[in-house]
Amino acid sequence: MRRGQLESQLLILITLGLVAFGLVMVYSATSAPAALGNGDPMQYLKRQALYAVLGLTLMVVAYRTPLRRWRALAPGLVVASLALLLAVLVVGQSVNGARRWIGVGPAAFQPSELAKLALAVWTAAYLTRRRRPPQTLKELARPLGLLLGVCCILLLAEPDLGTAIALVLVVAAMLLVAGTPVRPLAAGASLLTFVGLAAIWFEPYRRARLFSFLNPWHDAQGTGYQMVQAMIGLASGGILGRGLGQGIAKDNYLPEAHTDMIFAVIGEELGLIGATCVILAYTAFAYVGLRVAIRCRDAFGKRLAAGLTVLVCGQAAINLAAVMGLAPLTGIPLPFVSYGGSSLVVALASVGILLNIAVDGGARAQVSDRGRGDGRARGAGDRDRRVAEGARGGSDVRRVAGSRRGAARS
Repeated sequence: MRRGQLESQLLILITLGLVAFGLVMVYSATSAPAALGNGDPMQYLKRQALYAVLGLTLMVVAYRTPLRRWRALAPGLVVASLALLLAVLVVGQSVNGARRWIGVGPAAFQPSELAKLALAVWTAAYLTRRRRPPQTLKELARPLGLLLGVCCILLLAEPDLGTAIALVLVVAAMLLVAGTPVRPLAAGASLLTFVGLAAIWFEPYRRARLFSFLNPWHDAQGTGYQMVQAMIGLASGGILGRGLGQGIAKDNYLPEAHTDMIFAVIGEELGLIGATCVILAYTAFAYVGLRVAIRCRDAFGKRLAAGLTVLVCGQAAINLAAVMGLAPLTGIPLPFVSYGGSSLVVALASVGILLNIAVDGGARAQVSDRGRGDGRARGAGDRDRRVAEGARGGSDVRRVAGSRRGAARS
């Protein structure tokens, strides 16, 4: 088996399995509400299937795009994502008091999803250009910290704290892989934690979510309603679940059952066994993705693979923790499974880049970045040329020494 072939096959298998499973669960969670008033029970399923086809197409395109092209596209992706994050604040559609979507015909696009991918690609390119990773908090702040701060401010203005947290996790993981010391990373994390707590405290609805997380049963019919209903749905599933399509919580009880709370539907209908299988699928994705990053011999590919793996699995961990009551609700969807076009398309495009790195990152890379701070390639041809030059140099030295001894004897 060629290098990277096993990892790529596992990535494809896990991704397609989660996407297919997500289509089934989206239909299960939306068919009854969509059928009310003589509606189409397959309305959400059809839309999600179209998004899946588009995402799979982009996954193939991303897989066939060389890594050097992604590195060249990094500045353009960041500029485009920043422009869209500004535009959504002006022309975005307001849903539940948040401006996160830009209408594109009958569909809607969420610029924050593009920002996740763009920042991951740009950070990998930036860390690869440096001779050594950032060593101090000052080096972290410019320009990486500044760009991350601008993105987070624009996201908080939407408001979208969950995506801002996901961006911070991705950048932190890439810095750790690049070799940044733990001390400046800890200092930066402390500063961002303080800013995040301030953002929560000075925004009434975020503060209410935090208090409802600490004690959701205190206001089970108010701020804690969604979390309480999610826990009831999970608990009522038992070991084997009520059966696919037989859930009760999704029908007029659990808000956003097909998006943020779809894991509660999974737990109720498929029970502990089904929920465990979903968690194991993301665990396997994380293992394979990090294995791709470790085995990649290209500096840019190594950092990008780590960032994209954390992007997918970090969001999954945040969503699962929120549904199970282990973390406050953030509005982060469950990758590949939750209903949502932007999230699904960008996640599948990220998998395409991961597949590219798994197959070509080791085979086509000219060098291991082990021990090199700048991450530039040094090919086998260069190594052979240096050996040959050294051999020729040694022959020349021996020839000169022999001629001098002959002159001395004469």
